[in-house]
Amino acid sequence: MAEPTKLTEIEIARETLRGLAAKKIPPTPDNYRTLYCEIAGVAAKSPFPERELKALQASLPRTGAEQLKFARQLEVAIAKASWEGLGAALNELLAKSGGDHATWPVLVRELLQQLETHHAGLTAARKKEALDHVLSGSGASELLLSRLQSLIRSWSQNTVVDRSERSATEGVDAPVSAVAMTVATPTAIATPVPRPAVQSAWQGGILDLREIIGQLLDNTLSIVLRDSPELATEASEIAASIRAAQTPDALAGLPERLKKLCYRALFVAEDQAEMASALMHLVQLIIENIGELVLEDQWLTGQIKVVRDLIQQPLSLRRLDDVERRMKDVIVKQSALKKSLHEANDRLKLMLATFVDRLADFSETTSDYHNKIENCAAKITKAGDITELADVLDEVMRETRVVQVNAARSRDEMNTMRSRVKDAEEAVARTRNELASASDLVRHDALTGALNRKGLDEALEKEIARLRRHSGTLSLALLDIDNFKTLNDSLGHAAGDAALVHLTKVVKTTVRPQDALARYGGEEFVVLLPNTAIEDAVGVMIRVQRELTREFFLNNNEKVLITFSCGVAEINDAEDPYEALKRADAAMYRAKRAGKNRVIPA
Repeated sequence: MAEPTKLTEIEIARETLRGLAAKKIPPTPDNYRTLYCEIAGVAAKSPFPERELKALQASLPRTGAEQLKFARQLEVAIAKASWEGLGAALNELLAKSGGDHATWPVLVRELLQQLETHHAGLTAARKKEALDHVLSGSGASELLLSRLQSLIRSWSQNTVVDRSERSATEGVDAPVSAVAMTVATPTAIATPVPRPAVQSAWQGGILDLREIIGQLLDNTLSIVLRDSPELATEASEIAASIRAAQTPDALAGLPERLKKLCYRALFVAEDQAEMASALMHLVQLIIENIGELVLEDQWLTGQIKVVRDLIQQPLSLRRLDDVERRMKDVIVKQSALKKSLHEANDRLKLMLATFVDRLADFSETTSDYHNKIENCAAKITKAGDITELADVLDEVMRETRVVQVNAARSRDEMNTMRSRVKDAEEAVARTRNELASASDLVRHDALTGALNRKGLDEALEKEIARLRRHSGTLSLALLDIDNFKTLNDSLGHAAGDAALVHLTKVVKTTVRPQDALARYGGEEFVVLLPNTAIEDAVGVMIRVQRELTREFFLNNNEKVLITFSCGVAEINDAEDPYEALKRADAAMYRAKRAGKNRVIPA
């Protein structure tokens, strides 16, 4: 006989709904579950009360180690929806709580026995003092039980003395062992006595700390002391001694050597700081001297401004890399413009030389003409008849026509040359203007270090090209500082500028390195987010808002809260990016009207 076909889950669900409708049973979760299990041929199970159990687990006390362990076991069982795990955790808790009642009589008996036993270095007074500390500092019964057990173990580990030694030490205020005092302290943990596992972990931590100190001396300090070979050698020797030390005696003398090394390294660091300051002052003098020596100092306006801004603020690798990139862009542009200027000057010189040559030729032609006219005048004076005069007249007319032709040619050449000179002068003036404005091509804002409008244009052009080439996503965010005018009016423009710098710093440290930040207006900034959908871009800007509220802006050591409203738009590869910027701007104003300090997608 063929076995009946087993229904799939979808078919069971469909039959369940049909059954509920046919039997006119309300489609509640319990009714659906009961009928579903009946059709599937399995036993109906009650749903796991995850929410209720989580609330119960959150309200459990966590004062002792056992309570913490039970709470963790309960949390794991709830996460797995495991009734077996819940049962195991409860059984373990009940077993331990029942065992505690059975432990107390044994514990009291052992405590009395240890109090009566005489141990090396412990008097009865010291034992009572330690016991009093444990009793007064342990509120919970589980904690008291654990501490008393630890105290008894610490006493039992001490050597038992005989009566002769006891008579010599009885009544002497001998110090309590370190372990006993640790247990007796009210703030001590439940098991302060170093067990084998704890002792092993402690020794491992000491070894790690010793290795870290050695690396600090070998690697980090050696870089600082690279100009002081003697100190670098001393640091390496101390590091080797620390790594090789296995006993306390091997460490003798190392603290003093390390102290002297730190003292001498401090002087080296101070010298290096003074040297760096002197070098920066020297760079400043060189820049000022360049500005005074170069006649066309407007060529170097941008570079000088960037370098001056650099030397007036703390140096960092990121800032140096940024300045180097900006300087390269400006230098390349200025080199091209300067080459064009030199070519224009060369053309002008060539035209002037041609003009002088033509003028010399014209002068020579005129001089020959005057000489020939004088000869003709002499011939006229000596002429005897009209025939001779006709010949002289023909010669005069011929020479006059030659001069006329040369003059006309020279006039045309001079007109042509004048036109070329004018064009050359215009080209030189145009090149000079372009060269003078080359410094303005620096793509970063001088105050904040963010991209300026030109830098934003270039970044948009580059990201749009990448978007069209790789078919990715590109979002931009337009943010505007809330109540910036009020901040400026109440704290001053210097505080307003510092607030802009603070905002720029927070944004740069929060977003990714491949993201771009540009100052779009007075207190408006644009953030370009490549490979980021609009939902993720909104999350990024919300994270920036949180960081800004966490890192307060300090004005004269007073905390000033800065917030911003933001609109976010995703750029379509087929649209003008500034259309997306308009959409982000509209969303930003909606955020302003909605109460400020908000991020709204376009």
